[in-house]
Amino acid sequence: MEARDVPIPVPALATELQFAQRLREHLEERQLLDGRYRLQEVPGGWVALPVLEEKLDQLRLPQEMPCRLVQIQDPVPSRAARRRTPAQKLRDELQRLLGESWSEELERDVPHAWQRHGDLILLSEDSFGAAPWEKLGPALWETVASALGAQRLARRGRVLPDGMRTPNVTLLLGQDGWVEHVDNGIRYTFDVTKCMFSPGNITEKLRVASLPCSGEVLVDLYAGIGYFTLPYLVHAAAAFAHTCEWNSHAVEALRRNLALNGVQDRCRVHHGDNRQLELRDVADRVNLGLIPSSEEGWPVACRVLKKGTGGVLHIHHNVETLPAPAPRQAPVLQAERGSPEGAGSDGEVQSPMEGSGKETLGARIRPEWQRWAEATAARIQGLLAELHGQPWRTSILHIEAVKSYAPHVHHLVLDLECRPTLPA
Repeated sequence: MEARDVPIPVPALATELQFAQRLREHLEERQLLDGRYRLQEVPGGWVALPVLEEKLDQLRLPQEMPCRLVQIQDPVPSRAARRRTPAQKLRDELQRLLGESWSEELERDVPHAWQRHGDLILLSEDSFGAAPWEKLGPALWETVASALGAQRLARRGRVLPDGMRTPNVTLLLGQDGWVEHVDNGIRYTFDVTKCMFSPGNITEKLRVASLPCSGEVLVDLYAGIGYFTLPYLVHAAAAFAHTCEWNSHAVEALRRNLALNGVQDRCRVHHGDNRQLELRDVADRVNLGLIPSSEEGWPVACRVLKKGTGGVLHIHHNVETLPAPAPRQAPVLQAERGSPEGAGSDGEVQSPMEGSGKETLGARIRPEWQRWAEATAARIQGLLAELHGQPWRTSILHIEAVKSYAPHVHHLVLDLECRPTLPA
């Protein structure tokens, strides 16, 4: 780990100050000058011009000026190098590491986007898959981490089909995968090799934080590491929360996050399958934040609602949506297609979206969304009437489009008010 902080010497041609410009032109003409580093003074009043290490075999000392080959022990990046994006810097450093072994195949295999969690970089599963990378061993990951300004590296695979959405993440460099992430002033810590974190849900977390929950009791049936529980407690002023989670790694992170944000005394964690939850008649508000569907939790949500006054359910679901027709004389708005995974120009993931959906959501409630909301409201109304033996009414308060999950599939949240019908 410490070796990455030691500057790597670079080869250079040194000459007297009066010949520096002529030598620079000589090297530039032959494409030998290493523009990543600045010219530097060396003992004797000479000036050293960095040259490309992979082209040293092409170097011929010019006879018309005094010069000698030296090593710059503490190279200083040039202005142009400091303007490079992280993605460009990564490519350049890898090209330097491989020298003549560099190829177009390897260049295509270098990632252009990644997720940053503090000092840990999470690479996509298709990064560095070519066979030649394996020969480099630890030097590859140390070079990648140094180029991206990180101390630890991990690479994700496909989510495991274990019912818990456990990530398949391999730690490539570092001792552990625990990271800290801050959203809207809330601190989240979790192990990236054990727990999922969806930055694409930030709009819903912000919306939850603004809900009027003062004095209310919340039940979060799919709490995870506290994605929604914490905004309810920290910003929306919920009085108390019951959180349900069956993934032991997520439960560990949830307990840490409650303590990190000073709300551990206002929350009880129920570790296990929420369908076995013994709570009844406690909730003013229930969060069902599971996709693609939280339908298995609907009967539980009905049981925990206060039977005398009811409350509000926040029901997450993935809804298939037909492509919207283009309006006449106006183009269909599309999200910009940049580098992979919603990356900005510097390679950092700015607004990642799960799946491959790229549609702009817009404010219009689409017919498919309305039909799903109405069918859900009718189903919940029936469950409540059957549970309590009396009529209930359900009212659609709001339909929130969180993100595009896949082509023509949208992650929605239905705010559904549920109240017992008072006797006439």
